[in-house]
Amino acid sequence: MNDRALRYLLAVVRAGSVRAAAEGLNVAASAVSRQIIELEAQVGETLLERLPRGVVPTEAGRLVAEHAQRQADEAALLEDQLKRLRGVQRGTISLRCGAGFLIDLLDNALAGFAQDHPGIAYQVEIGTTDGILAAIARGEADIGLVYNPPAHPDVRGVVSARQPLLAVLPKGHPLANGSAPVPLRSFATEPAALLPPDHGVRQLLGRVEADGGFRLVPRLETASFELHRRFVMAAMGVAFLPRFVVAAELRADLLDAVPLRDAILSEASAHLVIRAGRRLPEGAARLLGWLADHMVAFRPPPA
Repeated sequence: MNDRALRYLLAVVRAGSVRAAAEGLNVAASAVSRQIIELEAQVGETLLERLPRGVVPTEAGRLVAEHAQRQADEAALLEDQLKRLRGVQRGTISLRCGAGFLIDLLDNALAGFAQDHPGIAYQVEIGTTDGILAAIARGEADIGLVYNPPAHPDVRGVVSARQPLLAVLPKGHPLANGSAPVPLRSFATEPAALLPPDHGVRQLLGRVEADGGFRLVPRLETASFELHRRFVMAAMGVAFLPRFVVAAELRADLLDAVPLRDAILSEASAHLVIRAGRRLPEGAARLLGWLADHMVAFRPPPA
């Protein structure tokens, strides 16, 4: 199969339209369409289903796109191996992660890794759990960092660590001196900072609320973890976050945290994921191990 046609098909499947793929490839849409038509003639199957707004791959299109992705992965791996033969350690590693991982990622992982690998650059994009899993499955990112993800057939978990949700409290809060887990219901009447309804953490809380027949009181709703931290430090109310999101503030004694008793919250976990069946280039494989060894998110919670 023509390498250019395969590359164009993969771009169309990723973008969801011929026009968007053409813009990303910096070629004319007609050139992309022509390559797809020739590829369909070659394989004897329709590869794309045309919809009123964009396209989706047929079953044959999905199989050919997966073949194209494997070829792209192997080409990137070969290029990486040739560079290492020449003594060159350069390239870009693409990461997708939830916003709560960002400080931990930069302060505890990338800063140290970059000192030992000065030729490597990093592309970091923030996303939702579903978006991160989809990007990893499509080969659009090398490594994903996700919190409590569902199973995905095309994504493999490499490292995970239990990271229960905590009640994050202002200094001087009545429950701040206790170490025993408390139920989420204990905070039902307190003003709280909550993530948006479509966020995985908010949905975990919602399941406990529904099972217990109570509702938390949202005083602040935001996707910004920085605002959650500052909300609590300003003594405006409580928040519900994994420890790694507020690790620096806990070390500095700027706020307190207590574990939550509810099983679904206490068993949540952080995960490092890659695409199933993919061999990462050397630099990305080294970074994967470095993240597992250095990030707070992948250390066991304190006893």
